[in-house]
This record gives sequence, C-alpha cells and structure tokens, in this order.
Amino acid sequence: MSKDQAGRVLSESEVKDLRNKAADFLSNLELELEDCSNHANHISWLNGSVSPDGIYYGFIHVPNFASLAEIQAMKQQMETLTKDWDPAKKTLAFSTDAQKNEEQGSDDYFLESASRVHFFPETSALDSKGSLRKEFLSKKLAALNKSGHAMHIIPGAFRDYTTSDKLKALVRELGWIDPVVPQSMYICKNPEIGGIVYSHQDSTFLFTEPRQSCLGLWLALDEATLTNGCLWVRPKSHFEPVRRQFKRNEEHFTRQVIDDCSNVGRGDLEKPKMVFDQLQNETKIDWEGKLPENSQAPCHGLLDAGFIPIECKPGDLLAFVGELDHLSLENYSSEKRHTFQLHLVEGPDAGVSW
Repeated sequence: MSKDQAGRVLSESEVKDLRNKAADFLSNLELELEDCSNHANHISWLNGSVSPDGIYYGFIHVPNFASLAEIQAMKQQMETLTKDWDPAKKTLAFSTDAQKNEEQGSDDYFLESASRVHFFPETSALDSKGSLRKEFLSKKLAALNKSGHAMHIIPGAFRDYTTSDKLKALVRELGWIDPVVPQSMYICKNPEIGGIVYSHQDSTFLFTEPRQSCLGLWLALDEATLTNGCLWVRPKSHFEPVRRQFKRNEEHFTRQVIDDCSNVGRGDLEKPKMVFDQLQNETKIDWEGKLPENSQAPCHGLLDAGFIPIECKPGDLLAFVGELDHLSLENYSSEKRHTFQLHLVEGPDAGVSW
C-alpha cells in the first residue's frame, strides 16, 4: 500500500489498474513508432535531425544496465560519504517547488555543490529550528533528499560508472558528439519521508545554446514502483519547447560579469543570484513546477495530463531528453527508492555552450 502527495492510500486494485493503463499506453506508442518507421525515418528527439535510431517518445528504458556489484559499490560509497557529513555545520533542506528553487538558487551551500558533494535533507527531517531531528542523527542517510552535485568527480564507484565504456557507448549510440557531465546526484526518496519531485524539464536547469542537448540518465539502485515513488513521464512532451530557464540574475551579477563567466556579484547584492526566466512560447502547461490537478490517488489527473508511471528493477536505466516533462510522488511506503542520476550536455566540439 502507498500514499500519494495528499496522503490518500493507493489500493492494490488501483496499483494494478495504473500498471495496466501504463502498459497499454506504451504498447500503443510502440505500434505508433513501428508505423512511423515503416514509412520514413522519424525525427530524432535529440536535435531534430533525421535518424532511424531516434527515440520517438522521448525516453528509453534499459533493463539491467548496471550490475548488482556496481549498485552495491555505489550504495557503500554513499554510506561512507554520509558518515563524514556534519549536519551541525550546514543544513539546507531541498525541495523542487518553484519558490524553494529560487531560495536555493541564492544559497552558497547549494550553488557551491556544483563542484562538490553536499548533502540536502528532506524538509520533514528537520526540526523547527532547521536542525536535523534527533532521531536522524544516528541514521543520517535516512534523512536525506539527495546528495550532489559532483558525485562523478570523486574517486570511487560513481566516477567508475560515469566513465564506464558501456555508458560512453550508450551516449554515443543516442547521438551525442562531445558529451560532458555538469551534474550528478544521489537521490534517496527514503521511506515515509521521501518528498515530491514536481513536474519539470531538466533543460530548465541545464539550458544549452544554440540548441537543447541535455540528457538525463536515471539509474535505479532499488526497485522503483508505484508504491515508493517511481518516475512518471509524459511521452512526446519533449517536442514542446523549454518553458523556463533557471539562470544567473543580471541584477545581482551585472551583464559584464555574466559575459566574463565570473561568479563575483557586482550589481545589487540584495537581489537573488539565480532566477527563473519565463520563456516565450505557445505551450500552456498549468502544472509547471507543481503537479497536475487531481494527481492524488488513483492518479487520474496524472493520466489525464498524459503522464505514465515507469517502474524499474534495480540496475534499470531510464534515459530521457532534457525537454521531457517528468515528476515523482512521495514515498509513504516502508521501502527506500535510491537512484543515481547523471545529467549530460553537449560540449564545445558539438557547437554547444551552456
């Protein structure tokens, strides 16, 4: 049994119904793809070029991509890293709602995690003073929302996986020319406190020019199910443009500082460092940075909005383009749902900047 964001319990029959509807949806997509491929090369979801191997509906599910040994090594390294974390020095809860994103975007601890490994607990794991609740002091990993955003640069299992031949081969097969890794994170989605990841596009946060080139690589380290917060995706939403861009605030830094790629604020330092720029496009999405209405059990609002759940076994990989709309609900179950996630973008040799 599980609960969604409103605390409503999903019954076993509701879970079965959702699984059947997701399977039917995916079967219809496969038939649509076969029909498309029989007539002409379909359009690649990466860059609009014609490619017989392009991913028509914006994501792929690769079973058994990582071995049990790789999974165990990542979990062990995460345990070790968390033991060294001192929550008394700095504790910043993480959330994906729109207001919290802007607040986090002005916090040095969050911003400096781009090149380091920092730790972000769930809001519900903190007391009224913002400190880690006593029951989590002896089990810090159980309090975390995530750790990031440079897991891939430290020696050990995360870097070994990131630089593995099989990952390089997959990324090349998907069409990347000069892939670089600006971001990695370990997402916990811990039992009973794992929070919502609201609807978003990864390219909002890894915006590249002159074209979008972000690729999310979502590796399940535990079984990810409807009962513990699996990923929901909206197939073919990657054909829609990026709705927002999370970027450095010119009022804080000044245009010159941004052009010089400096991080020293020269403008109004009272202004936030990072802001959302609402991009002009004709796509109207009411749930950007939120959830569609009626997302609660039995999740009819998610289905009506075009989302489907993608359940995974440990070691399964989901790869999806940065424009793909996706989200996940809370984990009210007794089962953890750990994942390791990489975000790639094209580099300068592919004529792309970010």
